[in-house]
Amino acid sequence: MPKLQAAFMLTDKGYKDLKKAIAACTLSNFSMMLSFIVMIQMIIELIKPLSGGEVAWTKMWMLLGAGILAALLIFLSLRNDYKKTYIVSYLESENTRVTLAEQIRKLPMSFFNDKDISEVTTHLMDDVATSEHVLSHVVPQIAANAISVTVICVMMAFYDWRMALAIFITVPLAFAIIFISRRFYGKLHKKHLEAKMAAAGQVQEYIEGIKVIRACNLDGEKFSALEKALRTMKKLAIAMEFGTGVFVTGAQVVLQAGIGLTVLVGTTLLTGGQIEFVPMLLYMLVVVRIYGPIVTELALLPEFLYHRIAVKRMQKLMSIQPMEGNKELELKDFTINFEKVDFQYNREGEGAIHNMTTTIPAGGITALVGPSGSGKSTVSKLIARFWDVSGGRITVGGVDVRTLDPEHLMSYMSFVFQDVVLFNDTVYNNIRIGNMKASREEVLAAAQAARCDEFISRMPEGYDTLLGENGSTLSGGERQRLSIARALLKDAPIVMLDEATASLDPESEAAIQQAISRLIRGKTVIVIAHRLRTIRNADKIIVLDQGRVAEEGTHESLLEKNGLYKKLFNIQQESLGWSVR
Repeated sequence: MPKLQAAFMLTDKGYKDLKKAIAACTLSNFSMMLSFIVMIQMIIELIKPLSGGEVAWTKMWMLLGAGILAALLIFLSLRNDYKKTYIVSYLESENTRVTLAEQIRKLPMSFFNDKDISEVTTHLMDDVATSEHVLSHVVPQIAANAISVTVICVMMAFYDWRMALAIFITVPLAFAIIFISRRFYGKLHKKHLEAKMAAAGQVQEYIEGIKVIRACNLDGEKFSALEKALRTMKKLAIAMEFGTGVFVTGAQVVLQAGIGLTVLVGTTLLTGGQIEFVPMLLYMLVVVRIYGPIVTELALLPEFLYHRIAVKRMQKLMSIQPMEGNKELELKDFTINFEKVDFQYNREGEGAIHNMTTTIPAGGITALVGPSGSGKSTVSKLIARFWDVSGGRITVGGVDVRTLDPEHLMSYMSFVFQDVVLFNDTVYNNIRIGNMKASREEVLAAAQAARCDEFISRMPEGYDTLLGENGSTLSGGERQRLSIARALLKDAPIVMLDEATASLDPESEAAIQQAISRLIRGKTVIVIAHRLRTIRNADKIIVLDQGRVAEEGTHESLLEKNGLYKKLFNIQQESLGWSVR
């Protein structure tokens, strides 16, 4: 991969398009010179009377026609410039965002343990936006200006190298000032970026926790943390703009000193009889014309350096090894085996699962129970390969889940969690997520089987009603039924239920239990349960304690063992008699 392509994190097409954009901008610069040349020729004609000559009006009319033609060429070249530069860079940014999103989708859940959501959002939005602006407004223009200025100065050097040198000499000096100060920029930009992410994290925490903040009267304390983060970001933004402004302004002053240098050299040569007035005037006009765009680009050059930080962050994200595996292997047996499984959530080695060996039989209902923090939810997520085990192995039908592509493995599983995630989309599309290939009739059948049609029929637009952010317009029971409808539509052979009815009212619980009964028929079912009365009829109950299998068996056999299960069961039986007095 060419260094320039790697430096800007471009696709092969994006790299080709960047070269086309540079060529288009260069062509635009030269087309702009056509009108300038026409103007010079008209000035030469108009000042002829000053030297005793006459204006050739026929030539003036021809020059006017040439000017109109030049204007047309400028329009066409600028139109081509826009297509090759701006539109293409926006499409490349779209590809970059999709690529990053695909990468994030395939990363292990451990990645999200170490990253704030605001930081991941910054990768997808701010970093890509920075790259987009640099590719559309900075790189092609700087490269094109460098080419056009060099060509023009070389051409003019054939006529008078001294005047050409006077025009050109300050250009590299101005750019050198910017590049010499890039380390200073880098430190400021890095600090500003860190402050920006910290502020984004505080904003997100404040908004997500606004109910708790208001209920507990924490607005002063929590708002002060947010205010501090925002003030720090403002302070660093001002420092960055000031620091950048000092060097940019210095570079612009050095560049435009070339105008004075050109006037000085031209005047000296004119008074010495080494150059005529009209050629000197031509050089004066040229220096003003070519410096204008360069001054603008110097102001944008620090953003080019800031872009390097954004690209490095995106490249670091893309370098993380995603979860991969076999996408073709077909599973036919859904017996799940844990073989001496160990798992830690973090690098410090704090264990969640220790030396677990057990079997979840196919075609039956297996319940995972135990005290809070015993590892019940972790077990279900390891089966689904949200994380990879630290030791031992988990097999489905004798196949190690680590050898399977996570998405392929997930096609065999359906989930109904207590916390349902819904999207700001229609009811229909939220259900159809379970199986994007399903027909409308299949979606409606799944909704009816999950008892969703009872509340959907009351909505303003039925299945086409927008749910709002995370289904904010629905009750807990309604959200759960939509989740079950998804699972029914998917019709996967393995079903995981994570206390799906724990926080529902009796009426909603009864409706959802009926829907779940339809869902689990003939499936391998894993139930995470806190209320032990709901899993009395399970084919197998696995009792976990501090990440280890403490007991396993049926409800009756575990009560006879007089162990942890019986203790938990007795505690819950006693709590049923509690009431407010």
